[in-house]
This record gives sequence, structure tokens and C-alpha cells, in this order.
Amino acid sequence: MDIVCLDLEGVLVPEIWIAFAEATGIPELRKTTRDEPDYDKLMNYRLQILKQHHLGLKEIQETIAGIDPLPGAKEFLDELRSLTQVVILSDTFTEFAKPLMKKLGWPALFCNSLKVAPDGEITGYQMRIENSKLTTVKALQSAGFQTIAAGDSYNDLGMIRAGKAGFLFRSTEQIKKDNPDLPALETFEEFLAAIQGVLD
Repeated sequence: MDIVCLDLEGVLVPEIWIAFAEATGIPELRKTTRDEPDYDKLMNYRLQILKQHHLGLKEIQETIAGIDPLPGAKEFLDELRSLTQVVILSDTFTEFAKPLMKKLGWPALFCNSLKVAPDGEITGYQMRIENSKLTTVKALQSAGFQTIAAGDSYNDLGMIRAGKAGFLFRSTEQIKKDNPDLPALETFEEFLAAIQGVLD
């Protein structure tokens, strides 16, 4: 049995941190896992900037409330879920993702959680499991699933390469150049066709 494992940000919804950088006018917050492969380094950098600017969970959630899925993403996901099981594997946080999951029709999401002080300051984060995307894919494989994975960032490469098939979707030119053997897709139509082509 197949299961499709999808990244969230940059694939189905816009990058939350980029949207927040634009909302706050803080360009340093535009950095994402497309730019920085080390997630701990990236998150600690972000938390430092939030602290410097006295920004917390409330301000980020206000930005997220105004974010919609990428055009065609919900329709793509609905069609894909009619064909096979789908799970979204993301390094985002439960506290960020809920409004976006509602707009996508409540797909299954495995992500992480934030540590938040009573005043709303984000003081840290809790990863669900180490190397969460690849570890989850391996766990699904051990449960009898063949995985098909897609994402756009450095932290997606492990799960993309680990399964029956894997794709880059709307990735950067550098990541595509560094991984020329991975099919690089740009539209939901070709994405759906590619997945259909490898489903049992």
C-alpha cells in the first residue's frame, strides 16, 4: 500500500516565516529551510530576532490567519486523497498550522510544538522526533507502506530519497542543481500526474 508524504510550506501553503517577515518588515525572518539546512540553527536565529523585536506567538498567529493555501493546493490535495493515503510531514508547529489545516480540509499533519511563556514569548520548541521527516517515513515503511514523498527544501531530501518515488516541488535552483537526479515539478497538474504514475 502506498502513502504520499508531503511537505507543507512552499508546497501547499506559502512560507509562514516569509509572510511574517513581510508583515513585520523584518527581512532577516525571510530565511527558511530552503536557505539553511541546519534546522536548530535556523530556529534559534529566528527566536533571537523575535526576542529582539518583542514579538511573540500572538503576532505570528495574526499573520497566519490571513494566509491562504497556494492556488490549486486544496483541489490537488482533495484529488490526491481520493486516490491514496496522504500525510503532511512538516517542521512547522501545531500552534501555527491549525488555521491552515482548516483551509486545506483537515488533512493528517505530523509536526512539532512550541514552548510559549505565559506572556506569549516563544522561548523554545520541541521537535516531535529527531530528523522527523525521514524518521517518520521509515516508520511508515516499517508499518507496510511504500512511501512517495515531495518537498521543496533541504530538510525534505531525506524523505524524498528514502521511498519508492520522490519529487522536488517548486524548489530552488540551487537545490535542483545539487540534486539533478530528482524530478523537479512546478505545477499541481504535473505533480498529480507524476504521483499517479507511480501509484500501485
